[in-house]
Amino acid sequence: MNLVLAPRRAIHRLQEMLWRSEGSALLEFALTLPLLVVFVVGIFDFSGAFNQKQKIEQAAQEGAIVAAAQPTNDITVTNANPDSLRPVVSAVFNSLDESGVIPLAGSGACKLPPPAGVQTSGKLEWAYTFLGCSGVSVGDTLVITVNRGWVDTSNSPAAVGSIVTVTYPYHWRFNSVIQLLIPGASYSAVTDLTESATVHNQT
Repeated sequence: MNLVLAPRRAIHRLQEMLWRSEGSALLEFALTLPLLVVFVVGIFDFSGAFNQKQKIEQAAQEGAIVAAAQPTNDITVTNANPDSLRPVVSAVFNSLDESGVIPLAGSGACKLPPPAGVQTSGKLEWAYTFLGCSGVSVGDTLVITVNRGWVDTSNSPAAVGSIVTVTYPYHWRFNSVIQLLIPGASYSAVTDLTESATVHNQT
């Protein structure tokens, strides 16, 4: 009788071990899946932010090149909206539009011609603000700042140049996924990316 039951008990114990290993593997998978999802989405999200940063930097460089070639006869601290800066803002806006950074370009307030600039008090600097370009939040703004009065005193004689600064928000997708690991966790889901470029004035 014992000789007959021994193989059955061994098989039963083997089945129990297999069930336990399958259960532990399933548990391990359930624990690691959220981490894997967060890791993959994090890579995708940070690469998206870096890509947008590069496109904003390229737009700022294009704007600075255009700005440096513009005449300076209307650049004064008393001129609230110089006509010579409109091509600069248009160059930056079109670069961002062509690279897909501003998905709602051409609609609502996010379109050319540029809005009137706001001059920084006492400086040869103007800021142009476009609203609603992202389609994600009404409060999102594209800000293009043009400074025609940058002075380089590192060499003699001093050189005058133009600085173009572009600021645009990036909406993180990582925030919604992190809640898989920590329910209720939250952090700022929007980061303003700012890039500047400087070119010596040609005129």
